[in-house]
Amino acid sequence: MTFKLYNTLNRKKEDFEPANPPKVTVYVCGPTVYNLPHIGNARPAVVFDVLVRLLRTQYEVVYARNITDIDDKISTRAKETGLSIQEIAAENAAAYHADVDALGVLRPDIEPFATDHIPQMITMIATLIERGHAYVAEGHVLFRVSSYADYGHLSRRDTRQLMDGARVDVAPYKEDAGDFVLWKPSSDDMPGWDSEWCRGRPGWHIECSAMAAEHLGATIDIHGGGNDLIFPHHENEIAQSTCAHNGKLFSRYWMHNGFVNVDQTKMSKSLGNVVLVRDLLKDAPGEAVRLALLSGHYRQPLDWSDDLLAESCRKLDRLYTALRNTSGWQTSWQETGPSPAFIEALSDDLNTPKAFAELFNLARQLNKSTDVAEQARLGGQLRASADIIGLLGQDPEAWFATDHDAEFAGTVEALLEQRISARSNKDYARADQIRDELSAMGVVIEDGPDGTRWQINRD
Repeated sequence: MTFKLYNTLNRKKEDFEPANPPKVTVYVCGPTVYNLPHIGNARPAVVFDVLVRLLRTQYEVVYARNITDIDDKISTRAKETGLSIQEIAAENAAAYHADVDALGVLRPDIEPFATDHIPQMITMIATLIERGHAYVAEGHVLFRVSSYADYGHLSRRDTRQLMDGARVDVAPYKEDAGDFVLWKPSSDDMPGWDSEWCRGRPGWHIECSAMAAEHLGATIDIHGGGNDLIFPHHENEIAQSTCAHNGKLFSRYWMHNGFVNVDQTKMSKSLGNVVLVRDLLKDAPGEAVRLALLSGHYRQPLDWSDDLLAESCRKLDRLYTALRNTSGWQTSWQETGPSPAFIEALSDDLNTPKAFAELFNLARQLNKSTDVAEQARLGGQLRASADIIGLLGQDPEAWFATDHDAEFAGTVEALLEQRISARSNKDYARADQIRDELSAMGVVIEDGPDGTRWQINRD
């Protein structure tokens, strides 16, 4: 099946054709580890995790997602906390890993750290200087934007519009206001590396260009990130990478996810509405957070709310219930494979809303089926389809025990045993009383031929 991807560079959906099939190279801009990850950081991690899972159904994928561990924000954070820059970076990189792991995000094949690639950055900068695309001024090395005729093509603005829409450091040593930093001097209290220009540190943009080239080559198939990276970060990556590699195309497809707002308001530290992944995980399963992040099309803005998260829990209840009430799929789902309609939806530029509609269609069919063979097939398709989107990986019974600790589950089980005993003794008044107690605890019980099951009431 042909995958269609919206290419930001050309502003249209295009058939995906890798340069060297069956191999596909994907590079996604990862976090700058100066603080705990919020849902805005989590959305690209989840979106591009789904992309890679989908591509792997057909191709051999090499996926790189970097960690930016040298940045002025990290230095500022270190001064605020009294910790070292290395401690701040290590602590927040570990937090990022823990949080996206909890959302079911698979680790990338390659996770380059910026500080491990300083020699590659210095070499690329030297090449740009040699070819006239960069210049040295007062210890800084700057990219000469005028040397690259296609600058601004990704963001579809001319240079003047780009400068008007960005916070640009108009330093007196620049040839042009739009020229951007490749290397800058470091004071004694800042991290720095020796170079022929000065003891200094890299600019943000050169980091990804050097890391992508080192691990994936001069030309990559897909480059991804958030909408906020289109300009200046990705625009600058294209310019410096293309010029450093003799005009070779840097990335064949560019994909960008939309912003995450909170209750219809832009998320920002100044408004105090930043939602940390860690805080969400205290009250909801990671799987529900993941579904919520995928509930809208990845290119569109996503409005985050408590209602969205609660609804995501209820949706997972419905899907897990369909699997819980049937059998046969547990041992055959990998052979059964995903639903063709589900793959078709995801293959159309990761249309997750349409893909979810197919999951619920499968669940409805599964709930209605009375044929054992059909149940095994439908259940297998549901489980295999959900696996590509990173859902339904738990045992259904484990899902319905989430949100509560072992002590709570033990209390519920004890009450259920008492209720079974009361019913066997025909003490129906006591049995009804226990049902009411469980209801007050937020527990719904279901009596069936195989016994009594319970789940959390998420309404």
